[in-house]
Amino acid sequence: MVLLSLFALGILVIDLMLPKEWKQVNALTAMTGLVFSAAAVGKLHFAYRAAEQRGAVVEALSGFMGALVVDRFAIYFFYLFLIGAAIAILMSMRYLEIEQENHGEFYALLLFSVVGMMCMAAGYDIVLLFIGLELMAISTYVLVGFLRRDKRSNEAALKYLLLGAFSSGLFAYGLSLFYGITGSTNLGFIAHGLANIIAKRPHDPVVAFALLTTTVGLLFKIAAVPFHQWAPDAYEGAPTSVTGFMSVAVKAAGWALLLRIFLFGLGPLRSMYVPLLIIVSIVTMTVGNLAAISQNNTKRLLAYSSIAHVGYMLLGLVASDGVNHSTGIMAIMIYLLVYTFMNLGAFAVITSLRRRSIIGDDIDDIAGLYSKAPVEALLMFAFLLSLAGIPPLAGFWGKYFIFLSLIQTGHYALAALAVLYAVIALYYYMQIGSAMLIRPVTDTEPVSVGPAMRLALAVTAAGTILIGIFPNYFINMVDWSLGIVGSPHSAMLMR
Repeated sequence: MVLLSLFALGILVIDLMLPKEWKQVNALTAMTGLVFSAAAVGKLHFAYRAAEQRGAVVEALSGFMGALVVDRFAIYFFYLFLIGAAIAILMSMRYLEIEQENHGEFYALLLFSVVGMMCMAAGYDIVLLFIGLELMAISTYVLVGFLRRDKRSNEAALKYLLLGAFSSGLFAYGLSLFYGITGSTNLGFIAHGLANIIAKRPHDPVVAFALLTTTVGLLFKIAAVPFHQWAPDAYEGAPTSVTGFMSVAVKAAGWALLLRIFLFGLGPLRSMYVPLLIIVSIVTMTVGNLAAISQNNTKRLLAYSSIAHVGYMLLGLVASDGVNHSTGIMAIMIYLLVYTFMNLGAFAVITSLRRRSIIGDDIDDIAGLYSKAPVEALLMFAFLLSLAGIPPLAGFWGKYFIFLSLIQTGHYALAALAVLYAVIALYYYMQIGSAMLIRPVTDTEPVSVGPAMRLALAVTAAGTILIGIFPNYFINMVDWSLGIVGSPHSAMLMR
């Protein structure tokens, strides 16, 4: 986090001295910062591994009097944030040149948002968690409105800001109530205090109201229905590379925060929030999938698709408490990993369609893409199939483990409903596929893909295909991050 902050500040200083034709140095500086940060995270990761191989009892690294805890859970999310940011930078380099908005502030804000995400994943104190959330959110508000001459971008940023501020207020109010009830801002002490209160007063109204306001704030951050209104407008109006970044890294940070609070702080209230999550997950899948069918804008379609995916992941939380049943939590983390590659890949293809005279985010703009750019069209088709959960691509494993967790815990009706909505999702994904492969070309201007975008497409395609074909290594990694010994999920697949 310190390294990323230093590089972000360095970009702001360097940008003042760079001539216009050298602005790509800002992107290279940001990538260098991500590489150094990844090396630091990798060092922590291998230190954990080495200690475990020696048979030592590994304690989580903590700082700031226990407010920050770098455990295996946090390390996993650190990797996701860094991968998402790196691919977003590769997608942005040529895109910002075309939009004539190639400023150093863009990359600095991207790095600052990742710093906030890391605080959200590693925070063990509600004050630090809220600070990390706001650092990420404020940076993202500016990134959404970064196209200053685009009215859609300005409008999206304003809507996102207003709704985000309202949800942050509710979230902060809920956290303050938990502090007042338990007398602590530490998640561990909050969990202990809530257990004592529930043992004496199982239906305490103050606890219920605190849980409701906190849950509303968290559901807004992951764009669950009915707190999803900001997502389609923000996705459509934001720069396309920022839309891709928001759809994976920002959402992963929201899930890291939600899991950290629900599993580590509000565990004693599970019987109270699970019925609410069941209702929200069903409504989220319903609204996301049905609304996506009627969309003609690819960014809005993928926005509603993203909302539907949130519904699937909420089912994983319903089916797992992280203690007696862990498959659902593991499924969420696998889902976030594969979603990072396949969704960023889809947005990378949409970003590559941006030319001087063509915005590239309508389905008509992607019509006949196979005849102009066959590689990009085939990659987009693969990303769409993965989003639909078709094997042997990576997206299959996310849905598979969600369904498995529901069956293991006896939620058969929810599993059947989730399968039904997966079939509906395949229909609207194939609308894009049909436009690319069957419909005639609507414009003859060639698609030019720069080296940075080619690298982004290669990385996302490799992740989508390799995770799908060789899932065991990635499942082992998720099991390790959750402290599951022996990787039972990987062993199950090898039978």
